[in-house]
Amino acid sequence: MPEGQAAFREVLPKQGQLSVEDAAAMVLCKPKVLPLKSVSLEKLEKLQRAALEAARPAEGTPPPRP
Repeated sequence: MPEGQAAFREVLPKQGQLSVEDAAAMVLCKPKVLPLKSVSLEKLEKLQRAALEAARPAEGTPPPRP
């Protein structure tokens, strides 16, 4: 079969309406807002702050003597 001819013959109706499907076009949607920090990262930072505060001696306590 020559390349210039299609495998199917085009048939147009003699009466009635002819419907034409539009080609797919890009559809824009609203951008999704992503959090700057993930929930797991916030949990890790909270645990790290708590560990640092627990390791830091209280301000009223005198430093240990050698």
